[in-house]
Amino acid sequence: MATANNYTQSHLVTWADVHRDSKILVHGLMELGTWKGIVALTRGGLVPAAIVAREMDIRVVDTLCISTYDGQDRGAVEILKVPTEAGDGDGWLLLDDLVDTGTTARAAREVLPKAHFGTVYAKPKGLQHVDTHVHEVGQDTWVFFPWDTEPQYVQPLAGAVGAA
Repeated sequence: MATANNYTQSHLVTWADVHRDSKILVHGLMELGTWKGIVALTRGGLVPAAIVAREMDIRVVDTLCISTYDGQDRGAVEILKVPTEAGDGDGWLLLDDLVDTGTTARAAREVLPKAHFGTVYAKPKGLQHVDTHVHEVGQDTWVFFPWDTEPQYVQPLAGAVGAA
């Protein structure tokens, strides 16, 4: 699996950032009309979808479950679950946290070709697959989301072993 060590940049996203940026996404989506429901692309799209659903008073939320990480390499696509009510996606929002290379996005578009695809973050290689996004980050940037990290105590530099 790709790790943060394969990237030259990193971007730490806090819970407050996700909340703020998801609400920014809402402002753009509200201008487009009303929606039948939301399909969250799991797992990363679950948190933004919950925030968008609350802010837009959307009560119908489903999931599209796609795995593109096989433990060794990126790109092995497996559809694990399709939404039950969204049909071809017409009138539905498809939401994710990040579009990276576009592998998952392409697979999602095959399942829901008429859905409006929104993401909070987008990288250049995946940008063509989404309709709406909030932030663009470099392709060489690893985005650390709060559900993938945890705060922990860090020894002050002055008290570290071997500090000068």
